[in-house]
Amino acid sequence: MKHTLTALALAITFAGSTQAQTKTPLQYGAQTTEKRSDDAMQKWRSNRFGQFIHWGLYAIPGGVWNGKTYNYAAEFLKSSARIPTSTWDSLMYQFNPKEFDARAWAKMAKNMGARYMTITTKHHEGFCLWPSQYTSFHIGNTPFRRDILKELVEAYNAEGIDVNFYYSVLDWHHPDWRYDIQSPADSIAFRRFLTFAGNQLKELATNYPTVKAFWFDGTWDSSIKKNGWWTLEMEKMLKSVRPGMIVNSRLRADDFGKRHFDSNNQLMGDYESGYERRLPNAVKDVKVTQWDWEACMTVPENQWGYHRDWSVSHVKSPLELLEMLVHSTSMGGNFLLNFGPDGNGGFRKEELHIAKTIGNWMQQHGNVIWNCGYAGWEKQDWGYFTRQEGSAVVNMIVFNKPVSGLLKVKVPNNVKILTARSGNKAWKVEEIAKNEYYIHYTAKKMTGPEVIVLETEKAGQQGDKYQEAKT
Repeated sequence: MKHTLTALALAITFAGSTQAQTKTPLQYGAQTTEKRSDDAMQKWRSNRFGQFIHWGLYAIPGGVWNGKTYNYAAEFLKSSARIPTSTWDSLMYQFNPKEFDARAWAKMAKNMGARYMTITTKHHEGFCLWPSQYTSFHIGNTPFRRDILKELVEAYNAEGIDVNFYYSVLDWHHPDWRYDIQSPADSIAFRRFLTFAGNQLKELATNYPTVKAFWFDGTWDSSIKKNGWWTLEMEKMLKSVRPGMIVNSRLRADDFGKRHFDSNNQLMGDYESGYERRLPNAVKDVKVTQWDWEACMTVPENQWGYHRDWSVSHVKSPLELLEMLVHSTSMGGNFLLNFGPDGNGGFRKEELHIAKTIGNWMQQHGNVIWNCGYAGWEKQDWGYFTRQEGSAVVNMIVFNKPVSGLLKVKVPNNVKILTARSGNKAWKVEEIAKNEYYIHYTAKKMTGPEVIVLETEKAGQQGDKYQEAKT
């Protein structure tokens, strides 16, 4: 009897193991299990720092309607204030941003250290910043008339900055949009909508040939999750029109409505874009280094588009945002920092200050961000590590100087630190235990994050130099 029970237990264990390894058959799930390694993706990855622009009709009221301030996101004002579609859409005839200067925007991004920009071509309100032939609700029918996307693409490309297009599938303006499919009539209407959205996406990819990526939004509703076939079809179409095109995970839904990661837990799209106003834990979430990802971040906690009143929520400081950029890079991710121009096309003084402060630091230390990523070293409380892939040089970005002035560094096995420098200043390197060092950082004052560059080399076996504790 004992032998029979043992055999039965082994059979159950084997069956459970086999079941765990069985993948769910999917038509619309992930198309690959590997990171893309082509030149276009390598460039996106090396850029690391991007500027996000949310701009649309919502910039005109700026979160205020009939004298009442709505504290929720300004771009959701139509919904928050329950404004009728016809009333909201009439804002189009007020849109005339006379201060808009695409070249000034591009120079601001360049000086900040951004290597790419993502612009809202169409947000949830449905208004298009380009003259689309598939709707009359576009920039060409405003008093401004000029093709904003064309001017931005040309200006940013002239500064050496890649341009990506945000596109909201959710569309409050279009009569065929549905939040869910609950009847045959809904299905027919939504099919018409999907054709409309597909036409617009092909139009954008065709008319602006230097666009590098599409950043999708508004894809969380049941209507899209029930049409995973369309999300895959759009990804394939964009990559057919523009080889090398990059598509974020927000577009995609699989056969069962799973988003970002399919039912087999494989990433859909080219990078994960689920990190909105948050970052992965720098100690616990190291698994994110296995795939490409991007975090998008606001300056005031609740706002993407222009809001007149920033006093209703926490406003992040330049150094707070700079640390988020370094944090992202240290974990192999990109950081997309949002700005919300007003109805005239200008930026707030706070946004300009943030861009300038970050830019001043990036002019000195951008080389520890661009083309850098996860170093593979254990995170320490004083800050972050970054490294270019394959390099023997590791960057320490120090945000929190210990009272002792001793920066602990734990290295992987068989790695030796040779030197530690900040510019022309050398810091003492002291080996204190097996795979552990102190960097004696004796600077008296820090006005911003300090960069210390470590030169390393592969070391041989250290033998019995350090005795293991007997506990």
